[in-house]
Amino acid sequence: MTTAAETLRPARTLTLSPGVRHLAIRIATGIVLLLLWEGLATWLAPSYVARPSGVVRAIPRVVENHSTPLTALAGGFWQSVGSTVLAVFEGLAIGVTLGVLVGLTMGRLRDADAALRIYVNAFFALPTIAVLPLMTLWFGYSATARLAIVIFGAFMPVCLNVYDGVRRLPSEFVEVSRTYHARWWNVWFGIALPASLPYLLAGLRLAFGRALVGAVVAEYLLALHGLGFYILTTSRAFDQNASMVGVLVLMVIAVTMNSAIDVATRRLLPWFRRTG
Repeated sequence: MTTAAETLRPARTLTLSPGVRHLAIRIATGIVLLLLWEGLATWLAPSYVARPSGVVRAIPRVVENHSTPLTALAGGFWQSVGSTVLAVFEGLAIGVTLGVLVGLTMGRLRDADAALRIYVNAFFALPTIAVLPLMTLWFGYSATARLAIVIFGAFMPVCLNVYDGVRRLPSEFVEVSRTYHARWWNVWFGIALPASLPYLLAGLRLAFGRALVGAVVAEYLLALHGLGFYILTTSRAFDQNASMVGVLVLMVIAVTMNSAIDVATRRLLPWFRRTG
């Protein structure tokens, strides 16, 4: 016989943790999108149009650097990946360094703020592709023009985010530093910059995306060896499955960098509130 307590006891249900539930939702959404892509491409598009099954079959061929005479113009696949990644990280290092220095200067000096902010805001709103013709006039159709575009794309978001972080620095911090007769560089790099780290990391996330877009667009238009030119040549050769492999590699690079920034945020800023 069952007692009254056993009768009133709620039935056990299978519950998933929030992390597992979110992962399951993401995987299910991805599967649905892939099935829709496969079905619509098979039903409505010509045979050369990329579809998930074709992309999967093309991965071994692309990874092993098999190419046609036309796609060989873009160089080997891994050489293209290396060229793009190297240009992005070189430009990112330069652009982030300059962005931090200019953002700190604008945030701490009113005259620099009045002189530079309107121009930084204007260039930030300017599409990167609009600057490319100027870069070709200055640097020619070369890898230097691509590097300049990457630096331009990385500089703006870092500069503006660091500026916002410095401007939101509590006045008490600066007053205490003045009480102890701190030098200006101690205030800038020992107080203002660490306090603006959340803004800097947010700007770095934006900067990486803009730098990657800038590198790929420059390779498209300047015919430079890299993933952008590889995607362009394979598309023109009607090998869209190989093109999509290049796009997937770009996505993997972007997701990896975003994950690295998330890890850095958790390690460097454990006190910083995160959502999602």
